[in-house]
Amino acid sequence: MGQYTIEDLRGRTRGPVLTSSDEEYEEARKVRNGMIDKHPRAIVQCMNAGDVMAAVDFAATNGLDIAVRGGAHSVPGFGTCDDGVVADLSGMRYVRVDPVAQTARAGGGATWGDFDAATHAFGLATTGGIISTTGIGGLTLGGGIGYLTRGLGLSCDNLISADVVTADGRFLIASDKENEDLFWALRGGGGNFGVVTAMEFRLAPVSQVYGGPMFFELSDAAAVLSGFQEVLRDAPLELGGFPGFQIAPPLPFIPEDRHGDHLVLVVGCWSGSMDRGEQEIARLRNLAPVVAEMVGPMPYPALNSAFDDLYPPGLQHYWKANFIKELTDEAIQTHIEHASKVPAVTSTVHFYPIDGACHQVPPGANAFAYRDATFAHVIAGMWPDPAENETNIAWVRDYYDAVAPMSEPGGYINFMADDDQGRIADNYKQNYERLVEVKRKYDPGNLFHLNQNIAP
Repeated sequence: MGQYTIEDLRGRTRGPVLTSSDEEYEEARKVRNGMIDKHPRAIVQCMNAGDVMAAVDFAATNGLDIAVRGGAHSVPGFGTCDDGVVADLSGMRYVRVDPVAQTARAGGGATWGDFDAATHAFGLATTGGIISTTGIGGLTLGGGIGYLTRGLGLSCDNLISADVVTADGRFLIASDKENEDLFWALRGGGGNFGVVTAMEFRLAPVSQVYGGPMFFELSDAAAVLSGFQEVLRDAPLELGGFPGFQIAPPLPFIPEDRHGDHLVLVVGCWSGSMDRGEQEIARLRNLAPVVAEMVGPMPYPALNSAFDDLYPPGLQHYWKANFIKELTDEAIQTHIEHASKVPAVTSTVHFYPIDGACHQVPPGANAFAYRDATFAHVIAGMWPDPAENETNIAWVRDYYDAVAPMSEPGGYINFMADDDQGRIADNYKQNYERLVEVKRKYDPGNLFHLNQNIAP
């Protein structure tokens, strides 16, 4: 098939195709990370799977890179490229709930805010991150960690099926009944195998949760981290949340004289019966004297969007990640040494529990390999001023270098930076070779390489 032009592409798509000559192009080319400044040849604002097929065909036929964008949260900026094609799925944000079957089907461009709003109306939810503007596609394909992980498993563990456009332009349905190898790989293998245009999830009865943020003195960090780890050993699976390090933001419930102080954070989430909420969250509140808190019953979507305003578009981003089996006393002290130097109120350090229901899934059941880890640790460097890039990146790297020997070789791919490609095999350990085989079958030419790439 010969090359064809932008006008040919426009003739094949329902959604707009933007180029640098269009007024909307400048805004459309932006992604969440303000450090990324790329100029695609074409941005296809897809409205349906047919538009995605056209975008993939255009890129493949013309020998161009293709970037897939859902929520645009990719820290390395994989949702855009220079002189290539962006398949922007943000026009595909529908969510349809089946309350009887307790399932939901959502378009590939839906965010967790879209998803939560639709499912909450029926008193249902599934695991879905901690920032509601995150896209369901990117989060789920990488695994999907959130408040409900301990009770419900990862987002990918709750995936029932996916609609996929592959590198050769085919439209496939992947599930445990058809294209099973592709379905296996999609659940944790990232965007390596095609463009996911729709997803169907299993839901669970979660409506109200009891929880919220609690801040502790930095001097109590060791007690909080070791105590949180101890709580996990016998806590009911409905108890979720995470500890971390945070500069106190200027929020009304934090005393004004503590704004800007380095503190230890615990966000709790109890998703069981509300009459046990206060008792269960007390396990976390009692780890040390509380400096400030905003804890109580609330709708699950309220907690899942509570921190959205702290992370607006346009910040500079550089992150590193590791899985952790055990927080030893030595490791805790090393974390405290570096995390206590969090450089900006928008930067943060979190330890996400991935035990409980996540451990009940066999390590080869899908592509997410670390079923024996206790935490997914992220050093999330986020700051507003590009002039501070060198200093902030150095903080992230120095911290990562210090704790890597005390952590697992691999990390959560959704938290990886663009210089982490050398860790791909470690991130998937026993599942890596099988992922390479699936990649060879569905994308032998590595058209979908703008990701944490599994090379064929």
